[in-house]
Amino acid sequence: MFFDVLGYEISKYSIKINFDLLETNIINIFILIIILIYLGRKFLGSILINRQNRVITSIRESEERLEKSTIRLSEAKNQLSSAQIIINQIKQEAKNTASSVKESILKQGKTDIERLLLNTRNYIYNTELQIKKQIKQQIAALALQKVQSKLKDELDNNIQQKIIDQSLAMLTIRNK
Repeated sequence: MFFDVLGYEISKYSIKINFDLLETNIINIFILIIILIYLGRKFLGSILINRQNRVITSIRESEERLEKSTIRLSEAKNQLSSAQIIINQIKQEAKNTASSVKESILKQGKTDIERLLLNTRNYIYNTELQIKKQIKQQIAALALQKVQSKLKDELDNNIQQKIIDQSLAMLTIRNK
């Protein structure tokens, strides 16, 4: 059937070509093809041009989006590297600050301990001095009481008068 349209005739044993143009309708087919090409060219051409323009526009938009995305990606990478640098600087500053604060606290603690030790030593020394002074006063008071009690027992009024006179004489000699 298909071969009949083209002018071929298939027989059982051979293929024959039919050269009768009117019988094979080749002229009609060519006329239809020419009419379709002439009329369809404008219609199909405008559809194909519109389609081509949409495809070109889509490609351009995709390229622009790709370019913008690439720019944003490089900006984001730059921001990330800047952020990493800042983070590392902050970490280093934090380490330095912590180290200096630690040293300062240790130094202040050492100073406080030394001051407390000095205050404690001064307190102990002053307390010892007060205790020694009190002990001396008590010893002197006890010695005076003992001497007074012995003197009362052993001294009479004449001896007391002689001691007073001697003490006064010594005082007058010293004052001169």
